[in-house]
This record gives sequence, structure tokens and C-alpha cells, in this order.
Amino acid sequence: MSEKSLIVENLVYGGFGPVSFNLVAGECIGIFGESGCGKTRLLRSIADLDPHQGSLSFNDEDALSMPASTWRRRVAFLPSESQWWRDRVSEHFPLPPGEPELGSLALQPKILSAEVSHLSSGEKQRLALLRALKNSPAVLLLDEITAHLDSERAQLTEKKIAALQSEQNLAVVWVSHNIDQLRRVCSRILYMAQGGTIVKEELVK
Repeated sequence: MSEKSLIVENLVYGGFGPVSFNLVAGECIGIFGESGCGKTRLLRSIADLDPHQGSLSFNDEDALSMPASTWRRRVAFLPSESQWWRDRVSEHFPLPPGEPELGSLALQPKILSAEVSHLSSGEKQRLALLRALKNSPAVLLLDEITAHLDSERAQLTEKKIAALQSEQNLAVVWVSHNIDQLRRVCSRILYMAQGGTIVKEELVK
């Protein structure tokens, strides 16, 4: 077993599964399958947000051995529709991202003072990524995070994730309906059938 590995073993969730795979530091794997096959619920279960059976561990530590909040800081889930609970963007950041961080995703510093209700879906999604990174996760679970972005901003997001993999050894599980995107960003793609089982693995690079 490699150091700093996410191990998913015989995970059963909401009638889906079982699913087993491992993910090492710095690696990005993709999950691809038709709508309704359980991809999002898989990510939510790995993040310990939904009930599940089976085992989850990171760096030889079982998810059950720590508070759920601690696990979710290490293994962070970024949904396709980001959640916001205060009026202004800045209120969601104890330490606001600097201009280089914002600029890496084509965001201007003035966006921090904006009202969340005035943001586009794409702006919310990119800000949600920066917000998740403030907790310094070891694993990111990404659910269609570029679905609301044009091709240029989607590529910036891909570049940002790749840099984090290289610089911080961030591990990534990326769900997308865009197989071409997954082949760009992932080293492996797991194909999920209806019912939530993995039926094929494609090695990409």
C-alpha cells in the first residue's frame, strides 16, 4: 500500500456498488458513466456525506477513526452546484484568496466584495474551488466542476488542478460527462455501469 493513499473498498451506497479502488498522492482518476449510475452519490459517500457500507481509509487511517469533519477536510467534495450560506463572497473566506489565486482562475479581486446572488454559476464554481482549497485537502472529489464554464475557463481550472497535483501532491477523483476532458486530466478512467459498479478501467497516461 502506498503512503498517502485513499483506499475505497467494497463501498455500497444507496443501492449502488460495490465499488473498490485506490488513489495515490498526486494522481487523478476519472469516473465516467451514464446519468443515474451513481457517480455523484459515490463521491458523496467517499466524503462521508451519505450513508454507506464498506471501508474508507486515507494514509492507513480509517474514516471511522476520526470525526466526520476531520475526514471532510482531508477528503473534500466539490459538488456541481456549489453551496453558499452568507450574502457576500468574502464572508465565506476566513482568509480571502490573494490576487494570484484569483487570477489563476480568471477572477478579479473585486469579486470578493460581490453579493453571491449576483454571481454567475461559473464564478460560484471557481470560487467554491478556492474555498475548498483553503482547508488544504489531500484529496479532492470533483463533480462536474467545469460544467458551467466556457472552454477557456474550463482549461484554466484543469491547469489549476494539475498544478496542485504537481506542487502539493493533491490526489483527485474527477467525475465528468466529458470523456475528452477526463482523458486530458486523468491517468486512469473508471467506467461505471448502471447500478454503480465499475466495469472497465482505461489507462490514459
